[in-house]
Amino acid sequence: MASSLPDRPVERREAATDLELARERLHVGAVPNSLPCREEEFADIYGQLVAAVEEGTGACIYVSGVPGTGKTATFYGVLKLLREQVQCDAMLPFDFVEINGMRLTDPAQAYSVLWQGLTGARCSPAHAEQLLLSHFTTPSPDRQPCIVLVDELDLLVTKRQSVLYNFFEWPNLAHSRLIVVAIANTMDLPERMLSNKISSRLGLSRITFQPYTHHQLVKIVESRLSGIEAFDPKAVELCARKVGALSGDARRALDICRRAVEIFEAGLKTWSGSPAKASSARIEMSHIERAVKEMFASPFVQAVRHASLHQQIFLVAVIRQVRSSGATQVLFGNVVEEHEYVCRSQTMDTPSTSVLTGICNYLSTHRLILSETAAMGDPNQRLQLNVQPQDVSAALRDNESLRRFV
Repeated sequence: MASSLPDRPVERREAATDLELARERLHVGAVPNSLPCREEEFADIYGQLVAAVEEGTGACIYVSGVPGTGKTATFYGVLKLLREQVQCDAMLPFDFVEINGMRLTDPAQAYSVLWQGLTGARCSPAHAEQLLLSHFTTPSPDRQPCIVLVDELDLLVTKRQSVLYNFFEWPNLAHSRLIVVAIANTMDLPERMLSNKISSRLGLSRITFQPYTHHQLVKIVESRLSGIEAFDPKAVELCARKVGALSGDARRALDICRRAVEIFEAGLKTWSGSPAKASSARIEMSHIERAVKEMFASPFVQAVRHASLHQQIFLVAVIRQVRSSGATQVLFGNVVEEHEYVCRSQTMDTPSTSVLTGICNYLSTHRLILSETAAMGDPNQRLQLNVQPQDVSAALRDNESLRRFV
């Protein structure tokens, strides 16, 4: 019997055609070579991080803007440049820890993630909070500055707001050398979740990412398609205008263009004209129109769009539970807790369990979720999502404060 498994091949086939390359580059997870239209924000974040690292001081940078405006991508572009400068001895070294609210089952777990990132040791959130406070208040001349990215900060909301307060306050401690870059979708989160008196003395530096205009969206898509002749420029322009009028979300524009490529490729398979014309054909406005229609006019999108606010929140709660648990089926009781959390984050009253049971029954009747009917209302009732998360996101395009939780 072999003592170990053979290594898997890691080489990936290179894109053979312009269409394949376009699909690859238009994927929202693809890392672009440049970040057009965010040069000012890039320079601002870069300048503040360099100053804090070189001076050995703490800092807190609050980055806000609606989803899809390049906040996280811009930060990682800055981080890449800083690391390159450290390697060239052009900048002092620093530690880096990433905390993402979407990956935490409880906001207090942020303490454990930060402590493990700093020391490599694991411990409970309560113990980690104590250790971190001691760490940041104890002088240590050899301590390296630590840049901490807290992404999806909106999801660290608690009743007492102690997690938010600590991550905003610790950089102010004399010996912390802690640099927190907090990324959120809500511009006034500190004021909403902390008292004005507290938020005003935290010394936050604010950087706001405005939604992309349609001109900027054109530049972003064109930068991804550099050297590719697969798109009619009017098609890119149409996509940018559609998305710019709705949300200014660059990810949505990339999704639409990528879907247009797939629609075009499917059409080529049934092409009955001459091969010469097929080879010269390009993605046109009609392909964009069809991609937009698919994205925003599906029956599921319409059903979610016309649901009540708490029905929409319940669906969002199911999505969040599926993601955090990694399972396709989740429990009604856990979804209720998630629903309460989203309501609390929105400073809304939470419906009673009996009302949520009725909401669950409505969503099940309309086939947006699948549920155990015999166990209706039982905390252990199993639920399963029957709609794509991106359809829910599309339906909530006019409610950015809720859409950010999807």
